[in-house]
Amino acid sequence: QVQLVESGGGLVQPGGSLRLSCTASGSPFLILDMSWYRQAPGKQRELVATITSGGNTNYADSVKGRFTISRDNGKNTMYLQMNSLKPEDTAVYYCHVILSSRPRGEGWGQGTQVTVSS
Repeated sequence: QVQLVESGGGLVQPGGSLRLSCTASGSPFLILDMSWYRQAPGKQRELVATITSGGNTNYADSVKGRFTISRDNGKNTMYLQMNSLKPEDTAVYYCHVILSSRPRGEGWGQGTQVTVSS
């Protein structure tokens, strides 16, 4: 239904910054909520941040004040600006979208690795 391509992951030192991007294509439906999830080794996938089509945002407590989610609806692209990174932010980060189809469709990206280490 939708193809999601993520980019921007990598290795960064503690205290550093990274910016993730996720671009959606191939769907005839509107993109409603866009979210970033992450999954660390041996842990369950967790929600990091969500942004609605209207621009409302929600963050996990662990990233509040450090991460900023944004989107460019014209480009069907979502961003995650990650500042003051910590080793515990190390994970594979996944892009997720909900579509306006009935019933609601969704899509997942392939994931991008973020490693925070000195």
